[in-house]
Amino acid sequence: MSRKKWIVNNCDKEAATLIAEELNISPYAALIASARGVKNIEDAEEFFGVAEVMGADPFDFPDMYKAVRRIRTALDNFERIAVYGDYDADGVTATALLYSYLALQGADVVFAVPNRHTEGYGLSYGAIDNISRMGAKLIITVDNGISAVEEAEYIRQLEMDLIITDHHLPSDVIPDAVAVVDPHLEDCILEFKDYAGVGVAYKLICALEGEENEVTESFLDLVTIGTVADVMPLRGENRSIVRRGTELINDSDRPGIQALLEVAGLEGKNVKSGTVAFGIAPRINAAGRIGTADRAIRLLLSEDCDEANLLAQEINDDNVARQQTEQEILNQAVEIIESNPSWKYDRVLVVSGEGWHDGVIGIVASRLVEKYGKPTIVITENEDNTAKGSGRSVDGFSLYEALSACSEVLDHYGGHTLAAGLGIDTDKIDLFRREINRYADTKEAFYPVQNIDFKINPSCVNTELLDVIESLEPFGAGNPQPVFGLYNMTLTDITPIGSGKHLRLSLRRGDTNLNAVLFRMTQLDFPYVVGDVLDVATTFEANEYLGQIRLSILVKNIKLHDMDDETLFVSMGMFDDIMSGRNTAHISALPDRDFIALVYKFIRSKGKWRYDNEILCKRLGLGAESYAKVCVAVEALTELGTVVYDGDGNLTLPQENVKVNLNDAPVLKKFKDFEG
Repeated sequence: MSRKKWIVNNCDKEAATLIAEELNISPYAALIASARGVKNIEDAEEFFGVAEVMGADPFDFPDMYKAVRRIRTALDNFERIAVYGDYDADGVTATALLYSYLALQGADVVFAVPNRHTEGYGLSYGAIDNISRMGAKLIITVDNGISAVEEAEYIRQLEMDLIITDHHLPSDVIPDAVAVVDPHLEDCILEFKDYAGVGVAYKLICALEGEENEVTESFLDLVTIGTVADVMPLRGENRSIVRRGTELINDSDRPGIQALLEVAGLEGKNVKSGTVAFGIAPRINAAGRIGTADRAIRLLLSEDCDEANLLAQEINDDNVARQQTEQEILNQAVEIIESNPSWKYDRVLVVSGEGWHDGVIGIVASRLVEKYGKPTIVITENEDNTAKGSGRSVDGFSLYEALSACSEVLDHYGGHTLAAGLGIDTDKIDLFRREINRYADTKEAFYPVQNIDFKINPSCVNTELLDVIESLEPFGAGNPQPVFGLYNMTLTDITPIGSGKHLRLSLRRGDTNLNAVLFRMTQLDFPYVVGDVLDVATTFEANEYLGQIRLSILVKNIKLHDMDDETLFVSMGMFDDIMSGRNTAHISALPDRDFIALVYKFIRSKGKWRYDNEILCKRLGLGAESYAKVCVAVEALTELGTVVYDGDGNLTLPQENVKVNLNDAPVLKKFKDFEG
C-alpha cells in the first residue's frame, strides 16, 4: 500500500442543504454529490436519477450523417459489412452490439477482432487482407481506427470503404475514410465527449434508428459493460446509460450474460456497476488476454444456453489463469525493481522482462502503481528484439503526453491520460527509461491521492449509511464509491483473518469502538502497533448474515494521525530530488553524525526493520519535517554497509562489524559537492 496524499473534498454546504431539502434525500448524500460537482437542483435531479437525462443527438458526432448514409446504402444493396473490433471488454461489447444490430436489420455482416498476441491492437494489413477475402465491401471499426492512417489507404487500394468509430485521442493526421466518428475530433460540438468505444457504437445505431427506442434500449446492457470496463467517467449520459443498463443486466435474457453471472458466483444477486467492474468485465477481458477475444463475442451473441455455459466456463478458466500469470509477473517485476534501488527515485518506473505475457502487463502495471505510488510502464521483451509495453499513471501525470514527448524512441504508442500502450525495440528500453524520466522531471511533483469525501464521526457509522451509498449509485470513474475519513482513531487490536492473509483492525475514539477489515495485508507487513493513533480511509458495504444486514467497514488507506501530509510530501520530494540528482541543495535534509547514530542504534535495537521511513520517523519520535533527513541517514548506512537488506527486504546489521568513515557515503558527498 503506497503512501498517498490525503485530500478532503470540498463541498458547498449551502447548496447541499438546499438539494437535500428539495429532493428529500440524506444530507450526507447531498454533501457527497456537492463535492462531485452537483451545484444546483437541476444537476441533482440528473445525478440522483430523479429527472430523465436527455442523450446527446447522435448527429452531433462528427461525420455521423456520412456514416449513416453509407451503412444504409450497404444495407439496401446487401453488401457484406465487416465489423472490426478490439480484444478488450469495450471492443468486445462494441463488436457484439453493432454486429447484432446490423444482423437484426437483415445485413450480410461478419465480425473480426485482432489477436492480441500475434496481431496487436487495431487494424493490420493481415486483418484487412482476410476481410477482403471474405468479400466485404465496407469495414466499420469499433473502439479503434483513429490512428490507422496507412491502413485506411490500403483499404482504399483494395476497393473497400472504411467507417471509423472510435473514442481514442486522434493524432495530427486523421485517416482518410468515408466517415470518422470520434467525439475527440477538433470539430466535435458535443459538450460531453467521454464515451467508451461501445458508447460511440451505440450512438451510431441510435442514428441509424433515428431515435432511442426499444431496439436501441435492448443493447444498454452491452454498453454498460463496455463503459464500466473501460473506466469511462460515469457522468452525463454515461451515468444514465449505466443506471439503465444495470437494470437490464439484472433482468437479462441474454444466455451469455446469465452464464457469466453464474460462473462468477453472482447469479441471483443484485448487479450493480461494481459487480460489472469486478465480476463481469475481468472475465470478458480474460478471453482476449489469455486466448482469443472472439470467444467472448460469441458468448454475448449466443442464443443457446448450453453453448453459453461452455463458453462462460472456458472464459472463467482463462480468468483464473490470468490471475496466476499476473501474480507471477508481479513478483518478478518487484524483484527487478528492488534489485535496482536507484529506480525507486525515478518519477516514472519502467520495468521489463523477457517473455512476460502481454495480456496481463497492464494489470501488473496497475498493481505496481498501487505499491510504489508512481506512474509505471511494464514491458515484455520478445525474441526478435521487439517489445510491447503497457502503462498506468496517477492523477496529475498524463502518460499519453509523456509518451508523445518520447515518440522518437518508440515504434508506436497510444492511449489515454492514465493508461497507455507502446511498442519499442528492446535495445531502446534503457534509453526510453531515461527519456521519460527526463520529461517527468520537467513537471511539478505528482503523488498518488487518497480522496476523502468527508470526515465522519465514528459514532455516526451505522447501517443508515448504506441507504446513502445506494442513492449515489452507479459508481465508477468520475463517481467512485464514497470514501469516509475516520480520523484520530486509536488502534486497540490487530487480528489476522483469512488464514493470515487479511487483518481485522479494532479502532476506538471516545466511547465508540469499530472493527474494520484490511484486505491483502499480513500482520508481518502491517507497520502499525496497538496504541498508534491513525487516520483511516474507509468504504462501507452491506454484509448479510443470517438474514440480518450489517455494515462492513473496509480499509482503503491508513496514515499516522500526527504526521502532517503537506510537510511530509515536501520532505519526500526533497529526498527524491537528492537521490535523482535533480536538486542537491536541500541542506536541511543533511543529517549530522549524531542523527545517523540515532537511526543506526534504533535499527540495531530492533534487530530487523522492514517498514517505511515515515514509520521510522514515528518510532524515533520525529515529525514529518525529518523524513528526508531520516531517508538520507538510512541511505548512507546502507551505502557503507553498516546496515544491509536481507533476502526478505528487512534492514539488519551485517554478520561482521564494519568500520566506516561516514564522509565516504555517496549520498553525503552530494551535499558536499553542492557546498563546495
